[in-house]
Amino acid sequence: MELLHSWLPAHPVAQGLVAGLFIVALNLLGALVVLLFQKPSERVLDALLGFAAGVMLTASFTSLILPGIERSGILPVIGGLALGALAMDAADHLIPHRHVFIGYEGLDGRRLRAVALFIIAITLHNAPEGLAVGVAFGSEHVREGIQLMIAIGMQNIPEGLAVAVAALAAGFGKQFYAAFVSVRSGLIELPMAVLGAALVYYIAPVVPYAMGFAAGAMLYVISDEIVPETHRKGHQRAATFGLMIGLITMLYLDVVLR
Repeated sequence: MELLHSWLPAHPVAQGLVAGLFIVALNLLGALVVLLFQKPSERVLDALLGFAAGVMLTASFTSLILPGIERSGILPVIGGLALGALAMDAADHLIPHRHVFIGYEGLDGRRLRAVALFIIAITLHNAPEGLAVGVAFGSEHVREGIQLMIAIGMQNIPEGLAVAVAALAAGFGKQFYAAFVSVRSGLIELPMAVLGAALVYYIAPVVPYAMGFAAGAMLYVISDEIVPETHRKGHQRAATFGLMIGLITMLYLDVVLR
């Protein structure tokens, strides 16, 4: 932890920038894997997405909810949780986007290209992750920020691969373009990390609400998108075991990186 801390800049907003670059780089790594290997099976992809969900689930509590409660009590964090879930629900209903299996959601998006709707869907999915990392650093919880940076980075590798493969399955060009689609949809994490860090650093009273908001948004994505997607094709056991492995991995890191 000391070593990782020493590599980070001193200012919390700069830390958010570095963390955003880190998680985007790992998303790029995952997306590029599709260029090197044949398409993995749907069972493997569902297990990998389950792992990502397990990491996000644990990180929401260990790096956002519990530190927020310790800092300011439970009510602001609960308020933030509710606002985060409501914001993601509103985005789901108002912003036109397309999932590979769930299909079209949001307002009428028939005038948009299918690839644009797909990118919007993944961007909505990724935005809370970048926000969560930035909020952790901006609130000057450096240990939790590093944990969250590692957690989101870890889950971005299988997620980047899964998005690239989903783009292939949806007919969005060859492997290189599918990888590009995955990378492009993950870039939102960088500005969201900087925004989250700046928001809570310069407006201190919003810290517990922002920590709850980021956690609520991530939990909404897990329940509303990742779990239904991974259980839709009959691979529930693989996805569940992936989730448990991700959860255990993040719990272990939370103890080791103290």
